[in-house]
Amino acid sequence: MAAQGFAEGQSVHRPPLFDGEDCNYWKTRMEFFLQGYDYQLWTIIEEGYLIVLNPREEWIDNDRKSLTKNSKAKNLICYALTRSEFNRISACKSAKEIWDKLKLTYEGTDKVKETRIDILVTQYEKFQMLTGETITQMYSRFTDITNGLTGLGKMYNIGDMVRKILRSLPSRWTPKVTTIEEVNDLTTMSLEKLIGSLMAHEINMERLFESSSKKKFTNAFKVIAAPSTSSSSSSKNAGSEDNDVDDILSKLQRILKKKKNGSRRIQKKEKKEKEPVCYECRKPGHLRLDCPKLKKTGRLEKSKKKHKKFKRKAMAAA
Repeated sequence: MAAQGFAEGQSVHRPPLFDGEDCNYWKTRMEFFLQGYDYQLWTIIEEGYLIVLNPREEWIDNDRKSLTKNSKAKNLICYALTRSEFNRISACKSAKEIWDKLKLTYEGTDKVKETRIDILVTQYEKFQMLTGETITQMYSRFTDITNGLTGLGKMYNIGDMVRKILRSLPSRWTPKVTTIEEVNDLTTMSLEKLIGSLMAHEINMERLFESSSKKKFTNAFKVIAAPSTSSSSSSKNAGSEDNDVDDILSKLQRILKKKKNGSRRIQKKEKKEKEPVCYECRKPGHLRLDCPKLKKTGRLEKSKKKHKKFKRKAMAAA
């Protein structure tokens, strides 16, 4: 059976893997990993090799430890790269050189950085909470922008970000925004406290909306079912609201069913009234002159003669 591989994040001893996607995310995680693993290794990557001045023949224990630290720093970065990324830096001699080359490859020159900063700053200035978006989703988009700016060296202070989030909220949040501005000092308020307060208010708004919608739903059905429930309303005041809704629904269904059956009876009655009725046999669908009963008894000819005689007398009288 083939050996099972290790997925990223399953071991604190494995650095985060970089495959060329989202360099800022990987760079931040790699920095945290190296600082937690051995802070001196991060210093070597950020500032450069620990210098060994003695020639090889005169190395002492401290010199060998310094060289080992340098090699560990370079080795950890190489472990964090895929094969294609390793090919980019295989000719580099130091951990700092590897780090700087990766930054240059994916962050670009100073001109490229400035362009990316301008794009993110524009997104930051135009940031608004979208329709149907939750506070959590909005804050996630906001942190993507601010983290991108931080990775490129552009940082906003906490007070500016707190004000920006408050300005990005839609008009229905105005009462809550006003309350936060009056109660808190925005220059010292943390983002975590702000988002927690907004999330709590969001939950209360959803609860009130559900309660209001349920009340309107109940009142609407009470108005529809009022003719059939007015006589017994005094005896059904007790009980839960859910049971009241179920009762109203069942009564509404019965009313609709009665109306449907009544309309069918009316249609049948109208249909019968439109059909001709024979005066001889009292059956619908034909007249007296076409009555099969008269044809069978032989009285049809007599009836026709009588009808013609009656018609002549009527014309003569006219």
